Order: sequence, then structure tokens, then C-alpha cells
Amino acid sequence: MYVRRVFITDNFEDMMPKYLSFVRGVVDSDDLPLNVSRETLQQHKLLKVIKKKLVRKTLDMLKKIGKEDYEKFWKEFSTNIKLGVMEDHTNRTRLAKLLRFNSSNSDKETTSLADYLERMKEKQDAIYFMAGSSRAEVEKSPFVERLLKKGYEVLYLIEPVDEYCIQSLPEFEGKKFQNVAKEGLNIDGSEKTKEQFSELRKQYEPITTWLSENALKDKIEKAVVSERLTTSPCALVASSYGWSGNMERIMRAQAYAKAKDPSQEFYSEQKKTLEINTRHPLIKELRRRVEADQGDQTAKDLAVVMYETATLRSGYNLKDTSGFAGRIERMLRLSMDISLDEKIEEEPEEVEDDDDDSKEEVNADSDDGDDGDKKTEEKTAEETDDKEKPSEAKDTPIEEKTEDKSDTQEKVDESSETKKDEL
Repeated sequence: MYVRRVFITDNFEDMMPKYLSFVRGVVDSDDLPLNVSRETLQQHKLLKVIKKKLVRKTLDMLKKIGKEDYEKFWKEFSTNIKLGVMEDHTNRTRLAKLLRFNSSNSDKETTSLADYLERMKEKQDAIYFMAGSSRAEVEKSPFVERLLKKGYEVLYLIEPVDEYCIQSLPEFEGKKFQNVAKEGLNIDGSEKTKEQFSELRKQYEPITTWLSENALKDKIEKAVVSERLTTSPCALVASSYGWSGNMERIMRAQAYAKAKDPSQEFYSEQKKTLEINTRHPLIKELRRRVEADQGDQTAKDLAVVMYETATLRSGYNLKDTSGFAGRIERMLRLSMDISLDEKIEEEPEEVEDDDDDSKEEVNADSDDGDDGDKKTEEKTAEETDDKEKPSEAKDTPIEEKTEDKSDTQEKVDESSETKKDEL
């Protein structure tokens, strides 16, 4: 920070917002006074004007970056721009033009919201998006089946901050955002499709009523015929102001989250809507069983298992995992013609062999002791032999010397006798 080319300070934290903390630059002003203290200068009203111009100048510079260079910039500072959309309300429109998201239109390149609007269909009135932990997860989600089949483009929000960012944007150039995992999705708006859909509702009204009031009474708010499913039998849809499966996962993973937070429980405990696919064979078979006997236990188990699988498909967590496993096991028994009363084979009783084991340990110890005694005896015998060998070597020359002395004495005696005889 300079005033009339006079250095003032290099620590102006309030000069730029936090989401633009990566920007570095030099500011030289002719309007700020020099005859005041630095503390007074930091509170000067002209600083707000300078900050406003700096932010707009920075955003304009980012807008002018080339496509290849901007891709490199987006990989490093994408989170900063998304946080700016959430924090900076005055520049939200400018920041929205800088956003990039993965899309069903391309497997490799990201797309901007402006490019998405250019590719929208004529009667499409919303920007569709789906949030998840990975691209593979959102591509296989049941919520995007019908949209992709009809050629609609869907934005894939795979970063944790993406859903927060989109929720803070009310609209973009007159088009609202629609989370395809929540209520309010209208794909076909023609009169013929509306008439066909109303007929399907009437045909499947008995099963939707049975699911809502009997089989899944305490688990769902209501059951309706789905417009968004093509291959999945059913899906669990959140309300317009509820949590999606991705948002619930993020909120539960927060480090500061409490075990029983009232605000968190309010959103997570909300009942959701079960949408069924009337063209799926499982739904058709369930409808046949319910019309034949509403008290059929197999039909109830099938409905509960379908609800739990829809919970997992939709990105939510199961509360009763052991019950889910038990129902799957029951259906596996029925499919493999195994009786439900057939019990698990018990393990054979183990014979106690404590006495035999103790005897074997004692014998092993005694054998080890005998071997040790034998080894010690052999060592002592070898040591005594080694001691006797040098003594024998010393004794042999002494005996030889005594024998030599006796031989010389005999020779002296014989010579003395011969001399006497001569005399």
C-alpha cells in the first residue's frame, strides 16, 4: 500500500476479501492523507471504495484469462471462487460466470453455466444438477435416468462445497436451479403426458395407498408414481427444503457436529417420498400380490426391502442394518427353496484333553532332562581325557631317563668285575 509513492504498509488484511487471499498486488493512491496515523488510515472511508474497485478489477482479470490457462487456475483456486459465491452477495453474478462444473455433456472437460444455457432444450425451464461424492456415483444415480434418456444435460456436483454454492445461487440469467434428487421435478410438460400420468396414478393408487398406510407407514411420508425413473424400481426423494443424500452425508461428517444436534435431527429425521416405477416387474408383481391379499407377509417384506434398497440408491444411510440383512437372508432362503424354519447346524462339542496334555508336557520335560544329563556327562568325560593326555606326555621321558641310569650302573659293575679277575 502506497500513498503518493510513499510506502505505508504491506499488511492490509481488509483490503481484499478472504476468498481472494491468493491475489498479490501494489496499490498507490493520491487521495489518502499522509498526515494521519496508520490506524486512522486503515479506517478511512476511501479504503472501502478502493476495496470495491480492487475486487471488480480482479474479477475482470480472471474473466479475461484464456481457456487453457483458466483450466489450470480452476484446478488450484476453484474452492475460492465457490466460497466467494456464498460470501460476496454484491459480486455473486460476476462470480457465477466464473464457475465450472462437470457435466453429462462431456466426460473430460468442465462446463460453465453460460455454456449450459446455450445447450438447453427449448421447453427446459431449469438447470438440472445432481450432487454426489464421485462422478461414477452420480452417473448411476436413479434420479438422472429419465433425464439422460431424454437428452437433458445434468450438472454433476462432486465437490463437497458444490451443493452449498448452488444453493446460494437463486438463479442464473433467469433460469432457476433444480436438484433432481428433490421434489418439484417436471420433465414432460405436454398435455398428453399429463393425461397419461394421471391415468397411471389412478391405476396404481391402491398400491401407493397400501405402501403409505400399511407396509411403510412409519418410514415414508407418502408413495407416488415417479416421472424420473426408467430402470430402478423405486427411489427416495427429499422435500424441496430437506437434505439430499449427499448433503446429509456431508453434515454428518462435520468435525463440530454433535451426537444429537436438534437442528441436524430435524432435517435427517424428516420423512421422504417414495417414488415407484410402474413399468418395473417388481412393482407389477407387488401390485398383483397386494390386490390378491393385502396381508401377505412376503409382499410386506418385499416392500420393506425395496424401501431400504431405495434408501441406499438415493445416497442415504440405513438405520436398521441388521434387520435389512435378515430380510435379505429370508428372501434368499425363499429363492433357493430352503425352509425358513431350517436351523443352522451346530458345531460339535470339543473333548477336554487337559490331563493328556499335561502328561505329554511332563514326559517331554523328562526327556529333555535326560538328554541334558547325557550331554553333561559326555562333556565331563572329554574334559578329564584332555587333562590326562598332557600328564602322560610328561611322565614318559622321566621313565626313560631312569632306565638309562640303571643301564649305565650295570655297565660300571661289569667293568669293575673284569678288572678284579685280571688281577
